[in-house]
Parts: sequence; structure tokens; C-alpha cells
Amino acid sequence: MKSEPTECSFEDVLSRPDQTVDWFGIRNYQARNFMRDLMKPGDGVLFYHSSCKNPGIVGIAEIASEAYPDRLQFDPASEYYDTASTPQKPRWLAVDVKALRAVPIITLAELRSHPQTAGMRVLARGNRLSITPVAQDEFRFITEVLAPA
Repeated sequence: MKSEPTECSFEDVLSRPDQTVDWFGIRNYQARNFMRDLMKPGDGVLFYHSSCKNPGIVGIAEIASEAYPDRLQFDPASEYYDTASTPQKPRWLAVDVKALRAVPIITLAELRSHPQTAGMRVLARGNRLSITPVAQDEFRFITEVLAPA
């Protein structure tokens, strides 16, 4: 899951009393569908900082809730407001993400350098999604080899 550190940094989430943040503002149908269909509480998350000096994986987190309607789609004052979305038929979803531990930054170049992670969707040409699935073997390699606890 990608976030710009100026909007939501891993350090900010770790400093919260419950170490949890609602992952709001997703306005891409494919990313929304990943949240709706693939993410379940307890699933591992690679927290990635993007659009910054040193982009890369900076933390390990987990999904802390089922998907639920993103509250900002109903708020006319929000940049994420959607006039076509209603409480009866919400278009956009959010999930809660709980920060577990920070890791030394793992860059895209490092991910590309390992055959175990070279095929990750986040590395695909033209990928702009803020949420991409990670295979269990890729997640295990990253959390056990590149960034062990």
C-alpha cells in the first residue's frame, strides 16, 4: 500500500495510540476491488512511501478491518467527494491499516535485484496503483530475508 509520507507517513501511524489509520481516498476501481475482494483482517501489508526523496517499503503493517464505505465520498468539503455515491450505494471503500514495525527502506531497485521479488506488481511498467497484491512468497521473502524482525 503506497502513501505519500507528507500525507500519511509510517512514522505518524506508529505514533498513534492504536497505531491504526483508515486508508481513505482510493478512487481507482481496481484498487478499490483489491480492498473489497482480497483484503481481510490480519493480512500482511507492505507500507510503501511514494512521491518522496527515497521511495520504498518503510514498514510492515496488517489489515485491521473489513472494507467499509469511505466516509469522505459523502463530504462535499472533501477533495474525495463523489456526487454519484450515496450511503445506500457507496462507490468507494476504505480499510483500517495497523502499523506493526518500521524497516530499513527497501527500494524498488533492491526489489528488482532479487529473483524472489522481481515479478511484483508494484514493479510493473506503468504501475500507478496505490494498492497492489503481493504474493505470499514475496511477502515472506521481504519480511524474513530483506527486513527480518
